[in-house]
Formats: sequence, structure tokens, C-alpha cells
Amino acid sequence: MINKMMDKPDPVSELDVNEIMKMIPHRYPFLMIDKVVEIVKGESAVGEKAVTVAEPHFQGHFPQRPIMPGVLIVEAMAQTAGVLVVHSLGDEAMNKLVYFMTIDSARFRRPVVPGDMLRIHVNRKQNRGAVWKFDGKAMVRDSLVAEATFAAMLVDS
Repeated sequence: MINKMMDKPDPVSELDVNEIMKMIPHRYPFLMIDKVVEIVKGESAVGEKAVTVAEPHFQGHFPQRPIMPGVLIVEAMAQTAGVLVVHSLGDEAMNKLVYFMTIDSARFRRPVVPGDMLRIHVNRKQNRGAVWKFDGKAMVRDSLVAEATFAAMLVDS
């Protein structure tokens, strides 16, 4: 059965950080995406994060060789997916939050360092009711740096 929201994909060219902050509750220093450069309602989204040395996690991870923690890369995937869910549901997502439920098959292929532009691709695998499952990939240039399958649930805020 096809959900009404997925009858006709609605490509959006770009969402800036202000639009993202209207959709998800995360704020600096925990907002892990700067913009969403592609979004297809109910199907997929591509987020971007400019990784800078000024980010607070680099003070301790690691001072001599700063590397973005893998868990924050997965969080960037989840935030991109959260924007996709809220954008797809529109008014139905009002007063709701998107919570992580599971993270499966996470793989980290190479370090992400200051100066990298992280490009996060998420694709909806399925959704039933309030539960959505995604495949996520994080890229730097043409290199895969991380991937995961994860699920999230829409809950009342």
C-alpha cells in the first residue's frame, strides 16, 4: 500500500539551517547538518555538514589528530532522516519529535577530519505507522566514510 504522501514525489532544491531548525529541535553544538541540498518527499534526502576545527568535540577527540566521532556521523544521518520525515508528513508532524530506535550495520570506513565536507545520503527503506527505517551513507568527496541502517519513531513532544 502506498502512503498518500508518496503518491507524487516533491523534489525540494535546498533547505537552509533556519528551515532545518524549524523541523528538528537540535541546536549548536549538537546540530549536525548545515543544510539539506536534496529532498524527495517520503523517499530520500541529502544533508551536508562542513566539518570545522572549531567544533567542541575536537578538543578531546583527539587533540593531536582531530577526528569526528563516528557516533556524530550517525547522528548527522539521523538528523537528515528526521528532516525527511517532518518534511514528508507536513502538518501531521506538528508537535512531534523523531527519536532514534535502532542502529544496525554501522560501518566506519575512514576518518572525517576538519576541512571535510560531509555529505549525508538517507533513503527510506520502509515505514509503518510512526516507525521509519532508513539506509544512510556518509561521503567525503567520492569516498564512503560511514554507513548504517537505522530506525526512528515519531512521538508526541
